[in-house]
Amino acid sequence: MDNNIQVCVIDDDEVFQYTILHTLQAHKSVSNIMPFTDGAEAMNFFNKNIDNNIILPDVIFLDVNMPVMDGYKFMDEYIKLISKATKKITVYILSSSVDLVDFEKTKKIKEVSDYIVKPIRDNQLTKILAEL
Repeated sequence: MDNNIQVCVIDDDEVFQYTILHTLQAHKSVSNIMPFTDGAEAMNFFNKNIDNNIILPDVIFLDVNMPVMDGYKFMDEYIKLISKATKKITVYILSSSVDLVDFEKTKKIKEVSDYIVKPIRDNQLTKILAEL
């Protein structure tokens, strides 16, 4: 397992942010965590750093329902931008939504690896990090 995994968390839920940040910090393989509270804030980061593989994350955990820019709008913009990147970035939707519409919509986005219903369990997170 790589000991230099960079993680991006895009979620407006403060409790979830707190929980996942502390859970990720406990994993020795994670070297950097980039938290964002909405998709627009994260997209600004990606627009500025798309050509910098050192700063770009290895994995994105993305919420669906957020103010300013939701997860689907973020993915629309991300897909347009990611062709400029040379680093492979894995995207997971992490959402409390169990709406079948969200599951189906996510299945149609080939850039998303999986849809995980919150809360993410530590064994799920460990598996994801090990696969990177």
